[in-house]
Amino acid sequence: MNIFTPNHVQLLNACFPPTSALLTSGPGFNPNSQELSKLTYYALNHPAKLTKLGSELDKRIKYEARKAQAGNMRSRVLVLMTLAVYRALATECRRDIALLSPSLMSSIDAVMLSLSQDLEVAARAASVFTAWTTYTDGHLVGADAPFTQDYLSVTRRFSELASSTAADHELRNRTRLVGFAAVMGALTSEALYNDSAQFREQVSILVRPVLVNILQADLGVLNEQAHSIKESPMSPYLAEFRTRPTMERRAASIHMHIDGDKGPSSKDVSNAALHALLSLLDHVNGGQLGYIMRSSFDNLDSLNGWIQKEHCSWLAQKTADWARYQYRYAVPTWLVERLLESQESTMATPQHTALVSMITTVFSSPTPLINLSTSDIITNLITFLIQRTHVNANDALLPALVECISSLGCHVYYADQIQDLAGELISRLTTIEAKDLSHASKPEHGRSRAESIRCLLAGLLGLIISANKHEPPPTGRRNSRARSPTMSISSGNRTSHEQDVTVRERVPRRTRVLPAVWQDTLSLLCDPEYAVRADYTEALKFYISNEMPKDEEPVADGSDQPPQAADDAVQQATILRGSDGSTKLVQAVHAYCYLLATTSGLERTVSPQPSPSGRSSPSASSRKFDTATSEATTRRSYAPVRGRKMSVVYRLLDRETPRVTASTSACLSDYAHILDVQTALHRQTPVRALLTSVPALLAIANTTETEDAGARQHVAAIHLVLAELWLRIAKIWQCDDLVKLAEAALSTKPAWLTLPTSPEAEVGMYHSPREPVVFPNVEADIMWHGVDAQSAIMSLISSANVQRATGMDQQGLLRRLGAKWTADAVLLDSVDKSSTTSSIKGDDVSPLLKITPALLRVENNMSIASLARSTRGVGVTDLREALEGRNSITMSSSALVKPASVSTADHGSSVYEGGSRLTPSRSRTRPKRAPPTRPGEVRDVLSKLGIGKQNASLLKSTLQRPDQRQVTT
Repeated sequence: MNIFTPNHVQLLNACFPPTSALLTSGPGFNPNSQELSKLTYYALNHPAKLTKLGSELDKRIKYEARKAQAGNMRSRVLVLMTLAVYRALATECRRDIALLSPSLMSSIDAVMLSLSQDLEVAARAASVFTAWTTYTDGHLVGADAPFTQDYLSVTRRFSELASSTAADHELRNRTRLVGFAAVMGALTSEALYNDSAQFREQVSILVRPVLVNILQADLGVLNEQAHSIKESPMSPYLAEFRTRPTMERRAASIHMHIDGDKGPSSKDVSNAALHALLSLLDHVNGGQLGYIMRSSFDNLDSLNGWIQKEHCSWLAQKTADWARYQYRYAVPTWLVERLLESQESTMATPQHTALVSMITTVFSSPTPLINLSTSDIITNLITFLIQRTHVNANDALLPALVECISSLGCHVYYADQIQDLAGELISRLTTIEAKDLSHASKPEHGRSRAESIRCLLAGLLGLIISANKHEPPPTGRRNSRARSPTMSISSGNRTSHEQDVTVRERVPRRTRVLPAVWQDTLSLLCDPEYAVRADYTEALKFYISNEMPKDEEPVADGSDQPPQAADDAVQQATILRGSDGSTKLVQAVHAYCYLLATTSGLERTVSPQPSPSGRSSPSASSRKFDTATSEATTRRSYAPVRGRKMSVVYRLLDRETPRVTASTSACLSDYAHILDVQTALHRQTPVRALLTSVPALLAIANTTETEDAGARQHVAAIHLVLAELWLRIAKIWQCDDLVKLAEAALSTKPAWLTLPTSPEAEVGMYHSPREPVVFPNVEADIMWHGVDAQSAIMSLISSANVQRATGMDQQGLLRRLGAKWTADAVLLDSVDKSSTTSSIKGDDVSPLLKITPALLRVENNMSIASLARSTRGVGVTDLREALEGRNSITMSSSALVKPASVSTADHGSSVYEGGSRLTPSRSRTRPKRAPPTRPGEVRDVLSKLGIGKQNASLLKSTLQRPDQRQVTT
């Protein structure tokens, strides 16, 4: 016996059989179990010896690994036995495993470097690695640089095994399963989450084999396995692994496949990959999920995985579905962020296509995405879309981008969300329309401008259509049976609680896009580009028929019942008075139809031209408009844009002549658009449309009284539109006399005079630009006069149905329908009184409701805050300004400030890291001190609000503290 040999070395030597018996110790190649027990008992009771034991084992295994790499079989057996000793020590001495960790990780790295192709050795090394990952607390990762380097090297080598490219199918699957066993150990270890900097490095290594196997698997197999993976984890123990104390965990054993048995299939490998992905996503927070997304992007770049668009979309959907509920918003946020990074590319790449498809898939899925900043998302998508149209007007990515914007409508979390998103789109539409006209001299710029507008219009309609598909049924009950069919997709992948949350948060009752918001788009009806005019006609018809809030009962095509009077007297008075937003929209539509039918200014104009009609110059009209909107400019950020847009409209008005001429810009298709839009108005809002359109029709008819021979085709087309419209109005109101009059006139129209029909296209989807149908090359020798307007009016005012629905007699109807009408007066009235001086959400509330946030604290009553978002004329803003400077009233000015908008992105996760431009941020409102007000100003404001002296004193006593209520003004 060598008395100079240390005790721990003697115990270690006793674990190995004699050299002559090494090759016969198979097939397990395990050390002597009795001697190994003595060694582990010694190490457990003398933890200080673990460092020396580890050093001795590391020296031996590195030496034997080099010999085994050269083909020495005895050294290979010694490597296997040494790894078994390492595993026994790691398992039994788990409390002090940190002392063994440096040598253990260094030994595994050396073995995998030399013998990674030996599957049996790799499996034994993976078993040791999983034992360490099970019991470690991860504190050495990041703190000990040599150890961290070895650890990352080991994880990289096992990841390479998990994505093996061996030629033999069975060997490749076995190798990948061994690699995934080690990868799963790393993903479930505390070492992954201990250091945020090292988390990113580890994830970039561990995600790669998952992506490799997902991209190589069949989508049908992936869907089948993903459907049940959350309900059937890889093992019951791993499902509760992270909830157990470290000392109570059991390390998973990794065994080699037995020769002669059927080898593992590709489904087994893909199943292991999905379990690894689920295990990773199920435990990360928002910032860590961002690192996972970035690592996925980098690996897809290196793997050229963007060309597999369907697999990328599937991966994005499952990432959002399997991530923790409160952090799922990070998935689409990072997808949009990556898309914006590549917006300068001149050609659409597979990465562009895949990213847009991934975003669309995430938004179209039923997975809820709380905390999602929908406003930031749509703003960035719009920016990217416009950038693509300016780079290439025929970009192949445009249809997918339109669908991507539309998919945002599938996630509605608060009532005004769709209206807010529509406002973003409409604001950008008006900006492009007004800003780009001055640069339209370049043909390529004109095409880019037209494509931008067309894409935004399609996205706007698609957004509304998507929201409509996910609206709940009219019944008040919201349960799982009331969900739309779209929401039931993949519901088996979530728990019942999560499905209930989906029902509550995905389908609230939303507000419709108000006419005051949509009215900003009406000038597109007279856009210089025909493709824009054609698309906007379809958009306007859709809005009127499906989205515009209605207080009238629409009339279906072929209905036997004429329009009826409103049940509510106040509602009836509102319709007749024409002061609501819907009436202003209808009136503006008539004005733009008039311009489209008569103006010669549809071609692009850079500077105003002299007015042939002798009307005031454009500058005068603009000054009148600017005076009316000066106050609104300070309240609405895009009022200057609207001013430029309206200056374009006034240039059209100044080019409009009192009579149709040969230079009139409209083509046959434009006249067909006018008929379609007017028909939609009369069917959806029959009373309102009748009272507002007949004066406009008379004005259009008056423009046809011309002697210009070159204008005969335009005159005939206008008469055809009027005759068809009179006929449809007569059928809606069941006015037999007018039906006969219109049919008699239409029977005499020229044979060449036929309005084209619009080609069928799915609303809300991008399609190629439409071409106009121009007038045929024929001579209109005989002037066709169509329906006599005066006779048509007399037939209408004599109709009992019209009188009953409007509540007016013949004289009242004659005065109303025969009133003088001009397009510029209507446009100025609609802009001055509706759009620029009121809130974008309307202001049809009583003064008492406006001061409600002052009476009830806004911070504690957000439902009241949502009712008082707008301040038109004298309201909350004026009252706040009058109160903030008073010394006699000491109160927090935050009680009267305009409440911050409430949205699903109003607060961000405190753990979200990564610095994304799209990271939601908490909104803050700081009250500003106002200068002292003069005495009596509060009283003046309250008087303007219609609140008497008694109410003012009541308000004062409510706002004061008890010890100040004796102070007089």
